[in-house]
Amino acid sequence: MLAARPATLPAAAAPVLVGGGLAAHDGVFRWDLFAVTLFAALALQVGVNFANDLSDGLRGVDDDRVGPVRAVAAGLIAPDAMRRGIVVVFGLAVAAGLYLALHAGWVIVGIGVASILAALGYTGGPIPYGYRGLGEASVFVFFGLVATVGTRYVFDRTAPSGVWLLGASMGAFAAAILVANNLRDRAGDEAAGKRTLAVILGDRRTRILFSGLLGGAYAAIAVAVVAGYLPTTTLLGLVTAPGALRLARRTDPSDPSRLVGVLVGTARLQLVTALLVSVGLLVGGR
Repeated sequence: MLAARPATLPAAAAPVLVGGGLAAHDGVFRWDLFAVTLFAALALQVGVNFANDLSDGLRGVDDDRVGPVRAVAAGLIAPDAMRRGIVVVFGLAVAAGLYLALHAGWVIVGIGVASILAALGYTGGPIPYGYRGLGEASVFVFFGLVATVGTRYVFDRTAPSGVWLLGASMGAFAAAILVANNLRDRAGDEAAGKRTLAVILGDRRTRILFSGLLGGAYAAIAVAVVAGYLPTTTLLGLVTAPGALRLARRTDPSDPSRLVGVLVGTARLQLVTALLVSVGLLVGGR
């Protein structure tokens, strides 16, 4: 449970909620497809966290970090046991994905394969892209666009224009979670040779990026409504914007322990926003 990093799981659930909410708005929702998609998304997120824990533990880049203990680095889980855990969790995701593929076609298989490869390559493999400033971009794509659009696609093999903007919103939230994480770990990552985007940009510009991502998340929702892709009631998601402002003010890297709360708060903010957007879609009518 520690290695699964429960605080990060809202990033996997949120895009499924808004994708499912849009499917309900469009009259194509099915509970079985929603439940299996949510399970697959959570399994993929846990697999990412397990793989990250293993890779960072073996490379020794998280030995002096602030925040939750990393299981492999702390010796709580042996590397071989973690490898078995990764296989099991990704195996469950594959099983769920195959069920979805029976209803939505082989596009879902492609999404699953790409997602697992991206998860394993984030901090693993010969060229871990998470150590080269590309983590936020990957999170935006896979935990935003792919997860949200893929969820909506599962129901009737379509991807309406509005779902792409919802995917951009969810991706911006998810990337902001990673930015908060990397800002907290910036000094240690730099010392370990881990070139995250926070290391490349420095503290001030990383804080600006965090604020920009949260602002962009809300802007994408507003644009989707103004463009007529989503009902006006979708703007219910903007109710959480004051919480985003409070989080942006707390990103002072001089106290890394405070950034743990920012990370958790951003994940909760995304989940609550997704719930409100989904409610807005449900009551908005067709």
